[in-house]
Amino acid sequence: MRALDTNRNSQRYPCGMLRREALWQMGGGFAGVALTAMLEQDGFFHKVGYAAEPTTSSATGNPLAPRAPHFVTKAKSCIFLMMNGGPSQVDTWDFKPALQKYAGKSMPADKKFINSGGRAIGYLAPAVRPFRPGGESGLMISDFFPKTRQHADKLAVIRSCYTDTHAHGSALVQMNSGKPIIGRPSLGSWITYGLGSENQDLPGYVVMLDKRGGPIGGQPNWSSGFIPASFQGTLFRPVGNPILDLAPPSGVTRQQQRGQLDLLAELNRDHRATRPGASELAARAASYELAFRMQAEAPPAVDLGQESASTLQAYGVDLPQTAEFGRNCLIARRLVERGVRFIQLYSGGGHLEETWDAHQSVELNHGRHALETDQPIAALLTDLANRGLLDSTLVVWGGEFGRMPFSEGVGKPGRNHNPYGFSMWMAGSGVKGGVAYGETDELGFEATSDRVHVHDIHATILHLLGLDHTRLTYFHQGRDDRLTDVFGRVISEVIST
Repeated sequence: MRALDTNRNSQRYPCGMLRREALWQMGGGFAGVALTAMLEQDGFFHKVGYAAEPTTSSATGNPLAPRAPHFVTKAKSCIFLMMNGGPSQVDTWDFKPALQKYAGKSMPADKKFINSGGRAIGYLAPAVRPFRPGGESGLMISDFFPKTRQHADKLAVIRSCYTDTHAHGSALVQMNSGKPIIGRPSLGSWITYGLGSENQDLPGYVVMLDKRGGPIGGQPNWSSGFIPASFQGTLFRPVGNPILDLAPPSGVTRQQQRGQLDLLAELNRDHRATRPGASELAARAASYELAFRMQAEAPPAVDLGQESASTLQAYGVDLPQTAEFGRNCLIARRLVERGVRFIQLYSGGGHLEETWDAHQSVELNHGRHALETDQPIAALLTDLANRGLLDSTLVVWGGEFGRMPFSEGVGKPGRNHNPYGFSMWMAGSGVKGGVAYGETDELGFEATSDRVHVHDIHATILHLLGLDHTRLTYFHQGRDDRLTDVFGRVISEVIST
């Protein structure tokens, strides 16, 4: 039996701590209280983001008040065209004649790291539709996008993208928030956090889903994560009236609504005064105020009846295949005109063939979704250019990953997921048009030259909007966190000088 320790200073408390340690930590706690008070007086917590509303303009009391960028740039807004499901790079933007040469052969033996997700690995398969040069630049673009090909000289195609996961849910979250885990702020949230919005009567960040359903993972794809809830995305409906319940209740005047909101604001201020650091109530109050202002501004913003017949036809709003995406692209242009900062449009909803997830047949799947989007995208680029808006609008096209250069099984015309190498493109303000950046190997399997991670895509988007991705931070869990974490580089080669 161990002898009883008679040293009172070494007596352990039930928590396992020595009395000396307990006294030391208690003393450190008292010092911490004093230090906290001194830091508060010095404004430290407001500086690093521990204040209840760190990004609220003191002049306006509005977290979405416009703020100056880190440096002067032409881009004011971004439209992100999200192709949900993973479009095939070797069938769209990454021309690989070697696939025709090696058609029907197995993948080289050195590609041992292929993660097929348990799906069959077939034989190398060439592009299902021909590629042709577009514009003066001669960019090779597939016949899946003949109308967008007419804008080849506006596009910077990035052919060497890669990501960290081959699963739809985590890859979509990573493309939207920088990491394949939920709970982080999305790209649109970071942008509105950094720049605010130029229209105080509309949301600064708008998301329009596909009528077939939302992306796998849902709300985390447009969440504000750990930054204040005021910066999360606002959903517009993909069909019908984009915004429901804008009209006030029958018999309630605008003056009565204003009085109700003023009383609610006063009660909320008293409630929040005792709960510093909680942003949800402030965001809810701000959303009420925004909804009140939207009653006047939003209906004309989404009223396509104000557009000419020729414009509606150009976007394909009058055709069944292109009506939905065309309508959403046209609304995006109308929102950009009104100063909305970030708009994300989804093509493909739900799962499998309802998205760009071409496991069964690339021709049938991509043929369907490209038909739905090609004409509206081309019309959007034309319309923005004709109205002088392309000089101040960044347009981004991409999915969460690409697809394999081989078939999914023997005799199957589909392709499996590919996170190792895929394509995206940018166009508009600050983008060098008619260029292709980076390369995959000769089969289109993995990025080999000038590799571009999702962090690099995000860093470049932020840069084009005047934001330094290393300076756009929010103090979280003891450090200055950011969209690109400790990674990311700006792809200067696709930026015009």
